[in-house]
Amino acid sequence: MLENLSERLQGIFSGLRSKGRLTEEDINAAMREIRLALLEADVNFKVVKVFVARTKERCLSSEVLDSLTPAQNVVKIVLDELTELLGRTDSRLVLGSRIPNVIMLVGLQGSGKTTAAAKLAYRLKQENHSPLLIAGDVYRPAAADQLQTLGDEIGVRVYRGDGRDPVAIAKEGVQDAIDNLRDVVIIDTAGRLHVDEDMMAEAAAIKEAVKPDQILMVVDAMTGQDVVNVVEAFADSVDFDGVIMSKMDGDARGGGALSIREVTGKPIKFISSGEKPDSLEVFHPDRMAKRILGMGDVVSLIENAVRVQQAEEEELEAERMMRGNITLDDFVMMNAQMRKMGGVQKLVSALPGGDKALASGQVDEGALDAMEVIINSMTKEERAKPELLNGSRRARIAKGAGVSVTAVNQMMKKFNETKKMVKQATAGMDAQMGRGKKGKKGKGKRRRGLGIPGMGGMSMKDLKKIQDMMGQ
Repeated sequence: MLENLSERLQGIFSGLRSKGRLTEEDINAAMREIRLALLEADVNFKVVKVFVARTKERCLSSEVLDSLTPAQNVVKIVLDELTELLGRTDSRLVLGSRIPNVIMLVGLQGSGKTTAAAKLAYRLKQENHSPLLIAGDVYRPAAADQLQTLGDEIGVRVYRGDGRDPVAIAKEGVQDAIDNLRDVVIIDTAGRLHVDEDMMAEAAAIKEAVKPDQILMVVDAMTGQDVVNVVEAFADSVDFDGVIMSKMDGDARGGGALSIREVTGKPIKFISSGEKPDSLEVFHPDRMAKRILGMGDVVSLIENAVRVQQAEEEELEAERMMRGNITLDDFVMMNAQMRKMGGVQKLVSALPGGDKALASGQVDEGALDAMEVIINSMTKEERAKPELLNGSRRARIAKGAGVSVTAVNQMMKKFNETKKMVKQATAGMDAQMGRGKKGKKGKGKRRRGLGIPGMGGMSMKDLKKIQDMMGQ
């Protein structure tokens, strides 16, 4: 989503940097290009007009034009204004002291409400809450069955009710949460293909009946400019608190995401991409702005790494890897951890310039999987002691994996390079932490690395080096 806008903006900035000093005409030309790029991305035209005018005024100041690095100042201004457009203030979901907290989801049919409800329940469960899902969509065929299936997958109870009255089901569901000691209730409501009075009246009736602590509107990121009209209609009827942008992995222009906050004043609280339960992410305006401008989102990547940190019993294994003594089995484990973090594609896309590298085909997304096939063709002893791999063993492995001996040799070369890099990276970390040769720091508690599971204390720079070696 928004890849085309990102590419256009990066091209505009590249042209400004090549000029050195900038004139007023250079700024005017750049603003015209930015305006066209935003309109082509389906950003609301009123939002574009205000954004460009505000940005242009700041860029034409003498402080920018007379500076030594005017192009960098322009980029900084665009970043600031884009962050402001997306919503600079914190938009996290805040739960109150009421038990249970009631969260109501609204939106058009097909926006992804039911899936978003399950993803939100999964996220809250991971945060040690005990959520209950309420199937309040009594019109769409199999809507309750879909929610039940999703609830079963993530281990969250679903209340379906017996009747066809969504207001009654919502009230009964809240009581069920009280009876079963659930601290958060998420109500999935019915939608329509278009905004109509019946849908709004029903949403207002449910709101009046259960008095939700939070009302979140689920918006399909591929809706385009029309999303503004839809959001405004819901804002007038139910006065929702925030937005969940679904289908952020779609291939549409996605400018609606840039329009919502400016037009309605309602913050985007979550973004969702993919079908996996863990694909609902807290929305950070500053990080999204940086992604759009090609600056990456390493902070979110690190946070994601921390969330999937290996269990306590794997600490000893991680400590051994931090000493640089990795085996081929560790390579397989690293691959599994990358899958948990969204795969190579998600990791690379979070790095500065990563989206561009993926789009141009510079990254081989199947490189790790190909290595795993080769490693699985080895014996347990060979995986633990790679030094045993002589010529005849490598020929046998190549035949078992269906690859050439050259492919096996290349994989082993990359493994040895990675092993050496891990040892160097962790040695540097030991020095910074004041550890001795045995990896101890005085008598204090043993410390972990930077939070990248299965990869010891390696930094994001180290991770990029591994990607460079594995993906090319």
